[in-house]
Amino acid sequence: MTEHLNVLGEPLEECSMDPMTGFMRSGFCETGPDDLGSHTVCARVTAEFLDYSKSRGNDLMTPLPAFDFPGLQPGDKWCLCAARWQEALDAGCAPRVVLRATHERALEVCAIEDLKRHAIDLS
Repeated sequence: MTEHLNVLGEPLEECSMDPMTGFMRSGFCETGPDDLGSHTVCARVTAEFLDYSKSRGNDLMTPLPAFDFPGLQPGDKWCLCAARWQEALDAGCAPRVVLRATHERALEVCAIEDLKRHAIDLS
């Protein structure tokens, strides 16, 4: 993997291998020029967030095998579009995030303070 950094300026850590996540299905929230949605926020999804996302036209619960998408369950970790996470934050239903697995490009859309308030990996 090419050296990618997280929002803390450290090497990007794995988000999830089960389900296999990432725009490139590498398990990492890495991004590149083809990732127009900037799938850079590693989040542990909740039922509330999944329902919200579906209401906004992005059903993350229904499997789509043709796109290697298993469908998500509450508790799964997944690389979310930074703008969708921000939208969910503004709506009061943003899921918790894994900062060490959230790509630094998420900061183009999301404030580090907001991400830190929702972090599950800060002690």
